[in-house]
Amino acid sequence: MAADAQKNNNNAGKTSKKEPQPLVIAKTPAEEQRLKLEKLMRNPDKPAPIPDRPKEWNPRAPPEFVRDVMGSSAGAGSGEFHVYRHLRRREYQRQDFLDKMSVVHNKNEKYMEKLEKNKQAADERTAKRRKKREKLKQKKLAAKKAKEEAKNKNDAGSDEKSSNSSEDEEDEEREADDDAEVPSFIMGKK
Repeated sequence: MAADAQKNNNNAGKTSKKEPQPLVIAKTPAEEQRLKLEKLMRNPDKPAPIPDRPKEWNPRAPPEFVRDVMGSSAGAGSGEFHVYRHLRRREYQRQDFLDKMSVVHNKNEKYMEKLEKNKQAADERTAKRRKKREKLKQKKLAAKKAKEEAKNKNDAGSDEKSSNSSEDEEDEEREADDDAEVPSFIMGKK
């Protein structure tokens, strides 16, 4: 009796963190999902359980040594048929599994070959386009060099005539630059 009183006193001092939740039974799958989400969102700090991916089914390997060999003699009991039936079913399952796995393996091989062919074709197209770009680049550089050489030849011939005119042009450019740097309202121009 004294122990019960002591438990009640200990519990009275503590505040309970959990509130009693009403029992709700989900009637539809959407409601079930909503309830699960609400449960997860009550405590967002708690990590959500993420189940591992289920392992792929593999048939049991055939036994290395068969102890109970079926004989061809007459007089097999009534239970032997069921043992034979289970063995046969298991072997057919194993063969079906191996057939399916070979089909999947063949599909994967074909897919990888197709990826390799596509990659090779893309590399060939890229190389062809790169070659074309380089060719155009070389052509432009050759045209630019030819243009510069022609300009240099013209400049060499008219160098004597243009020396005086080039000095005049430089003076005009300096004056224009000086005017451009100073705003018009400071210069007094209207």
